[in-house]
Amino acid sequence: MTDELAWKSQDQRVAYTCPGFDVVNESVRLPDGTETEFDYVSEPASVCILPFTPDGDVVCIDEWRQAVSRVNRGLPVGSTEPEDDDLETAARRELVEETGHEAAELEPLVTVEPANGIADSVMHFFVARDCRPTTDQDLDHNETIRVRQRPFEDLLEEIRTGELRDGRAVLAVSYYRLLENQ
Repeated sequence: MTDELAWKSQDQRVAYTCPGFDVVNESVRLPDGTETEFDYVSEPASVCILPFTPDGDVVCIDEWRQAVSRVNRGLPVGSTEPEDDDLETAARRELVEETGHEAAELEPLVTVEPANGIADSVMHFFVARDCRPTTDQDLDHNETIRVRQRPFEDLLEEIRTGELRDGRAVLAVSYYRLLENQ
């Protein structure tokens, strides 16, 4: 049974495509019968990794973010690829590519729809434990990333002060702390 709030899609087309995402245009009928257009970003599922070293520090990345014109402190994040066997494979690959670290253990943390009013994005968060550097970074052509280890408590303080602004990192660190305190 369809919910009374549901919109009915009548037609769909990709209005714009680029590496990493598409902009989709849909003709829809609203519950009151009104017909209108709705545009949203469509992208593959992605993974975000909260990687801990054996000493309990977090392996963070500093990365230039053109959309906000600054270096952003965050965590390893990336899209799933067709060759990934599963989400854990994608998380391990992104951790190695962006940081050169490998994890002894990986466990799911949470799955969210970070912007479901404008995108069909689904982000799967993982906690990686006993992360150690094993290789060089293998960055995409448009990535400039510096790897830094930070104490977990420092990241929490940066969230409190507003210094840590990357939504994915804020969510991962905050959610991890929430579960840790249960």
